[in-house]
Amino acid sequence: MKTGAPPSNRMSRRGAIAAIAGGAAALTGAPALAQQASPAACEKGPRVWLEMDQKELDDAYDQVKYDPNLPHTVKRCAANSELVRARLGAPKRLSYGTTPIEGFDLYATTQGNAPINVFVHGGGWQRFSAKENAFPAELFVHAGAHFAVLDFINVDQAGGSLMPMAEQVRRAVAWVYKNAKTFGGDTNRIYVSAHSSGAHLAGVILTTDWQKEFGLPKDIVKGAVLCSGMYDLKPVRLSARSSYIKFTDEMEQALSPQRHLDLVNTPLTLVHGTLETPEFIRQTRDFASALQAAGKPVKLIVAENYHHWEAFETLANPYGVLGRAALEQMRLTPA
Repeated sequence: MKTGAPPSNRMSRRGAIAAIAGGAAALTGAPALAQQASPAACEKGPRVWLEMDQKELDDAYDQVKYDPNLPHTVKRCAANSELVRARLGAPKRLSYGTTPIEGFDLYATTQGNAPINVFVHGGGWQRFSAKENAFPAELFVHAGAHFAVLDFINVDQAGGSLMPMAEQVRRAVAWVYKNAKTFGGDTNRIYVSAHSSGAHLAGVILTTDWQKEFGLPKDIVKGAVLCSGMYDLKPVRLSARSSYIKFTDEMEQALSPQRHLDLVNTPLTLVHGTLETPEFIRQTRDFASALQAAGKPVKLIVAENYHHWEAFETLANPYGVLGRAALEQMRLTPA
């Protein structure tokens, strides 16, 4: 694992399309490692994004193409979430809105006036829920923090728009801020963690004008740990994900956190694994570099030899890449 300030240089076009060679390859000081081109790889179609043709770009936003263990890891996260509920008990269900989906599962610590970690799950904006993402709860609860796992509408239910999802997760965090004391939470210690498309939505949370939109202080979130997210939607819009997301210019602009850095008012820790797709690596590194250039507090952590979902699993481990980062940011110690 490598930590520290992000590199100031942006990923080269060639580096952006390089897959991680040999399974055990790791990032060094360069943004990405090149891979030996196969004869088939030389038969490229028209360039669509950076040096990528359409197939390469589509593959770069499809985790299955890069992570052969993904189905097993997803099932393991769901199974471990069931085990956590068996040990901690059923979470308290709280509503932040009027529709059934607008709620969250609260795994509460026994300590009063405790910090709160709000988790935003991933799943390509299409799938999963709070139920399958409970497995990190023990880490936070035993360290003395509440763990709130958000539910929100998916893009299919929203008719292909990401806007309702963004609006809901923003309202959820505002609700937590306004109502923290009712469940023993500390209003001044709200943190966010997120993975994949959830990290994109968390980036939207962190670029919210809280004063203008909610009448709240601009720094209601005190820190965030985001793993393997997407922070500029332009290449996503050009990829196969546009088959189920009805992108518009307004959506792309409004929901690209990297274009609204002036609204970031919290320290960020950004994480990616070295075995992820080249675009998920580039998205994280470019966002880190942009934040650094804008004078925002940011730390980049490179998780050596982790695939996309494997990196996410470490949020449940106080000595893992994400678990350690979250506890350090919240100034908590493992139980």
